[in-house]
Amino acid sequence: MIESSGERVGQRVLLERVGFLAQLSRELAVALVAARWDEDCLDVLAAGVDERGEALPSKGWMAMRRLNWPQTVTHPAGVYVSDRVRRGAEEYAARTLRLALHRRGIVAAVLAAWPADPGRRTDGEWAALRKLLPAGVSGAEIRNRTRQIRQFVAEHQQLPAGLCVLEGPPQVAPQVLLAAMDRQQVTLVRVDEATARLRVKLPLCAVPATGRDWAWHVIDIRLPGTVAPDAVLHTPTLRTTLAGRIAVDLPHSRPAPLTKASGHTVALGFDWGVSTLLTGTLGRLTGKGQTRRVVTDGRPLVFDATVISAALHRLRGIREHLAAKRDHYRALADGLGAPHLAWGEHLGRARVLEAEHERVCARIRHLNDALAWAAARWAVDQAVALGANVIYLEDLATLETRGHRRGNARLSGQVRGTVAEAIRHLAAKAGVAVATVPARGTSKLCPGCLGRLTHHPAPDRLHERGWKWAHCAGCGLSMDRDHAAARRIVSRGLLAQSHTTTERATNTRTIRTTVEGTVAPVRRPKKTTRRLRRQHHAEMAPPRPRGPKKTPGKGHPTPTKPSGPRHRDTRHAAANPTQGSQTSRRMPDARTVPATVLTSGAVQRPAGHDTTTPAAFRPVPGHGVPAPGRLEEQLLRPGRARLSRRTCRRRTRAAERTGFHHLHATEVHPLTPRFGPPDDNRRRPRRARKAWKPQAHTEF
Repeated sequence: MIESSGERVGQRVLLERVGFLAQLSRELAVALVAARWDEDCLDVLAAGVDERGEALPSKGWMAMRRLNWPQTVTHPAGVYVSDRVRRGAEEYAARTLRLALHRRGIVAAVLAAWPADPGRRTDGEWAALRKLLPAGVSGAEIRNRTRQIRQFVAEHQQLPAGLCVLEGPPQVAPQVLLAAMDRQQVTLVRVDEATARLRVKLPLCAVPATGRDWAWHVIDIRLPGTVAPDAVLHTPTLRTTLAGRIAVDLPHSRPAPLTKASGHTVALGFDWGVSTLLTGTLGRLTGKGQTRRVVTDGRPLVFDATVISAALHRLRGIREHLAAKRDHYRALADGLGAPHLAWGEHLGRARVLEAEHERVCARIRHLNDALAWAAARWAVDQAVALGANVIYLEDLATLETRGHRRGNARLSGQVRGTVAEAIRHLAAKAGVAVATVPARGTSKLCPGCLGRLTHHPAPDRLHERGWKWAHCAGCGLSMDRDHAAARRIVSRGLLAQSHTTTERATNTRTIRTTVEGTVAPVRRPKKTTRRLRRQHHAEMAPPRPRGPKKTPGKGHPTPTKPSGPRHRDTRHAAANPTQGSQTSRRMPDARTVPATVLTSGAVQRPAGHDTTTPAAFRPVPGHGVPAPGRLEEQLLRPGRARLSRRTCRRRTRAAERTGFHHLHATEVHPLTPRFGPPDDNRRRPRRARKAWKPQAHTEF
């Protein structure tokens, strides 16, 4: 509502007024970015000092005013905009230009180390490029900038001089950065645990001429459940969406426990995969000095997203098909021209295809985000349950280093960066450190003896070349390729944790020094095992009578039923054709019931089931996940096929664990991390001997 008059404003009017302010901010930011889009201005921002040699402020709008850049930009005549709104636009322009500095550094490094064949760099060319690139640059960024420069060279027959020549000024979205404004333009208070109240001054028309065309609006924001009651709310960003709603990007902060960069003994290592998104293993550092080594329990932790990846691949194909048809209709319309009768029809079809293309793109983005956060929650839950205080991931900057790889091309849509950021975010809340290790060569050497691995399709096809299975001829190791790489990752992290570096800007931790070491599989110390439980049941059970087991009234034992085609008596089957014949060992050995004769209106089966009275329909136990948009009564109507109990329970557990019904992931078990050799460096762990106590609580 409007604060001065108390008039309630509807969603449509509020959306319109927020759009007025966002458009004014966008126009001011676009003019400022276009006026300063040259190499000299970017050099000044990169240096971080003004004309007097003083350091520029961290706030963007203050740095712009220190350099006197906003004074050279003329504002629209007849439009009244307060100084606070100009601050938001200048902050937006400063952030846009500072983001361009990162792309500028990548382009400069790629141009300085331009290879002879841009399609495939050699190892020496990759090493020279890595020395020039900024820290944290992924392989996807290198590939995209290389492709952009190749297109420029193909068009202009020369290399570009820099980023400003390679591309024009970046686009600026219509949004309002309220963080750069003070209390004279915006205030934010928290009413209760689920509501926050935002006061912001909005224009009443698209072109406000005086200060009377601005008014204070009071907006109540419903906070999601992810915002904790003790979280500190910060000034948000307002923007409008295509669905006709107002998006409030509300940052909030809460205290998180401190995590140390080194000194870890128990860690989790995860490897990026193609068929499985994440494959991890648990490692423990034992010994001191030269006797240090990493041991593992050998249990793989798998987050298999094959079904979701297939859906994403199918959606990407649909997206490309829609884009091709849209471009085709646009080309037809451009070729015909405005006076032609079919010109409007082609443009109308292109608009429909454009809307469908945007919907498919939104579906891909939402599915990618959901998959990334589900994988991150699963990884952090595994670390907390196993007592690991650090998670080691492959460094995305060193993951993709060679030319044409179909596997990495398929994984380009799985937003590994989103998964890594989500793991860092959730691990910080749980008090678990996250660090990245070099990814080069993790699947090349054996984790047991550091010998050369050979890759095969399956463990029973070691004579063929493949990708999935790893085998070592030296020590005889044979396991999944991603599992072996996860062992190498956790070994690199634990052995080189003293070389961990932390970036001040993002607090991300990286290990760039490679320390190789073997990983030895060991057994966990046993607790109350199945043998002790069976011994207790045998002691408590009544004594079994002496003599052979037999049923009362039965004079002979039950003959063993033959199985398989070799033991089947064909003569007996030919003499008794009504009993049927077993055609396959996989087919259940069940004979068909002979047809009954209609006697008194009711057909009775030999087992006594009435075929005329309909059976009572009951819901399947474990089926708690109905399809979205379909009522449970529709699923339970008579005559509809039901899922099996095993399928329903599997889907229910998968949905509770990851949020996806068709996702396979290792269940989170709170196992103790105390495995491996004890402090005296014995080869085999000491077994825990515990007597059976019926009243004691047993922990698994």
